[in-house]
Amino acid sequence: MAQLIAIAASQAGPAHSFMVAEALRAAAESLGHRIAVSVHSSLGTQGGFSDGELAGAAAAIVAADMAVDRQELLGTASAPVHEVVPGDVLADAERVVRDALARAGTAPANASAVPVPHAPGAAAAPPAAAAPQGPLRIVAITSCPTGVAHTFMAAEALEQGARALGHAIHVETQGSVGAQNTLTAADIAAADLVVIAADTQVNRDRFAGKRLYATGTKAAIHDAAAVFAQARAQAQVWGGAASPAPVAGGAAPAAPAAGAGKRESTGAYKHLMTGVSFMLPFVVAGGLLIALAFALGGIYVYDDAHQGTLGWVLFQVGAKAGFALMLPALAGYIAYSIADRPGIAPGMIGGMLAGTVGAGFLGAIAAGFIAGYSVYWLNRLIRLPRGLDGLKPVLILPLLGAAVVGVLMMMVIGAPMAAVMGALTDWLKGLQTGSAVLLGVILGAMMAFDMGGPVNKAAYVFSTTLIASGVATPMAAAMAAGMTPPLGIALACWLFKSRFTAEEREASKASAVLGLAFITEGAIPFVARDPLRVIPACVLGSAVAGGLSMAWNIGLQAPHGGVFVLAIPNAVNHVVPYAAAILAGTVVTALAVGLFKKKLQAPAAG
Repeated sequence: MAQLIAIAASQAGPAHSFMVAEALRAAAESLGHRIAVSVHSSLGTQGGFSDGELAGAAAAIVAADMAVDRQELLGTASAPVHEVVPGDVLADAERVVRDALARAGTAPANASAVPVPHAPGAAAAPPAAAAPQGPLRIVAITSCPTGVAHTFMAAEALEQGARALGHAIHVETQGSVGAQNTLTAADIAAADLVVIAADTQVNRDRFAGKRLYATGTKAAIHDAAAVFAQARAQAQVWGGAASPAPVAGGAAPAAPAAGAGKRESTGAYKHLMTGVSFMLPFVVAGGLLIALAFALGGIYVYDDAHQGTLGWVLFQVGAKAGFALMLPALAGYIAYSIADRPGIAPGMIGGMLAGTVGAGFLGAIAAGFIAGYSVYWLNRLIRLPRGLDGLKPVLILPLLGAAVVGVLMMMVIGAPMAAVMGALTDWLKGLQTGSAVLLGVILGAMMAFDMGGPVNKAAYVFSTTLIASGVATPMAAAMAAGMTPPLGIALACWLFKSRFTAEEREASKASAVLGLAFITEGAIPFVARDPLRVIPACVLGSAVAGGLSMAWNIGLQAPHGGVFVLAIPNAVNHVVPYAAAILAGTVVTALAVGLFKKKLQAPAAG
């Protein structure tokens, strides 16, 4: 067992610096060594080295792509310094540790295990990533349903992974504020490969004829190098008839599952999340405008007696425009995810009809899938002469798709869906305290279970879509539960310092800010290090927050914003109890983390 010291510093930002530090720590531990890491970022220096660590260091690692203060390395003149960039660590941290020890002439503690791949069945992955046939010019797009955390984390991971492998990359982020770092026509024309890391549907028309590979944001965040290796082998020509060609003289790609140009297999979850991502701005704008209207004119601001006042106008804009477009947007972009642009009009028409017949969000979801798959199959079945083929996307497909979904909604599924939605709404409004608490506990536990994954998003979608039906209590429970994990972990770092490293305690400050903004992903770095203990603690605290929120009948008109929406009049009907529910969940999470996590062991002498 050897002692190492390391400095981690990334110009991409503090979050990336901490990711590099954690990768080094995990790699050293897996190889049977001890390591102390100092993190340098715009937040300052977190962590450091004791005199014993400096004196006993067999090797020093500097993983940085920015200027760092190396004064703290003084006293280790006898230890060789191995310098790498952060991307090298994220691509293969164990190799970095082994190379550093090789400089010092120290063999890895478990040297016999060195050739073993990281995961069973992954033997082919490292060679694919480690032996590229040549550097590639890559363009990429990242996008997630809410367009906040995962969008930019995936972009950062792709950039660093490409740099480590010697590729040139340009990443466009399609987040909540729109597209940033937008790809130009020249960028796309010069690209050898297109990578889309998205949990929502991304328009691919501009990539026609380019080799394209699609995956999710989590895959990019977890192992960007593996994504590039898979993309090199499996990418298909998008929208073109030509067969995929090897890149830079490489071997032929793996046999594709379908012919060229076919969209990769996607499930209902991805289609639903695409609809939700486009629906959220309508819910946010409509809900907050209604809250402001109530603040200005009282709860009866919509009456004719207030007609012409600012409050009445804001209510009309929020309720009659913002909320009215919520269901069409949801259905339209579910259909778009399935059938591309020809599906938008039939989907939106179906969503509008769902609102007209009272089928609510359940009807809109059904309309989106019916419209999307109707247009998708009509497009495959209808064959026209080449001269008339241009009529399909602008005339034939929207016309037939709208007719199919409209007839089904008005004559077949509309009434049953309306009955189900009415029953669900009445049940939620009439919940007794015990049932309401149980619903809040379930929603809360779901929000913390996978922190941005399918279970979390299912609870979130259920809550947001009910706002337009006048049921705002589930949304309050979901947001309180989503804020609790990062806040609770930050509090645990302060209360139970012996359970966390100095770097973790410093990182908890950023986690607290993310929690206040309702970005549950702020807890992910802590969960990744100790999932079996941290996830149950977060689920417990979130369940408490959600249950208390429902028990106190707290309603929230905005689907996002965290504590910052509390300052908006009437956005939350009971502000003080809501803050108490969030605080209670935070405290329970912190106490559970302190109970479940073990104290850190002091470094052994020598």
